Amino acid sequence: MMHITIVTPKGVYKEIDATAIQFSTLEGQMTILPNHMPIVAMLKICPCTIWVNQEKQTYALAKGVMQFADNQMQILSDAIEYRQEIDIERAKQAKKRAEQRLTSQDKTIDCQRAKEALQKAENRIKVYEL
Repeated sequence: MMHITIVTPKGVYKEIDATAIQFSTLEGQMTILPNHMPIVAMLKICPCTIWVNQEKQTYALAKGVMQFADNQMQILSDAIEYRQEIDIERAKQAKKRAEQRLTSQDKTIDCQRAKEALQKAENRIKVYEL
């Protein structure tokens, strides 16, 4: 087992003992098992799956950073939502707003921010539908 602590700007989101965790980093998809070598990685907006014994828990993870050593993992993330916590209508509206911003001719639109908002919304929808 490994102990995972997930922290957002609002504080500790969850502490859990798990048998595996899977997410995407800037280098690609990664699965961490107990006794993995120490590692630090930047996290992408992605689904995050945590296995507690044989039970699979899926989360919508915003970007962040992960550190693992001695079977202790800390995840610092902008935001994270458990599949059952996702407000699907809110996620669909956020996707629609982001798409409208990206197709807008308005020169004051921050395209990078709109792309990130779109990725977050699509990730939440994907996780909800799993």
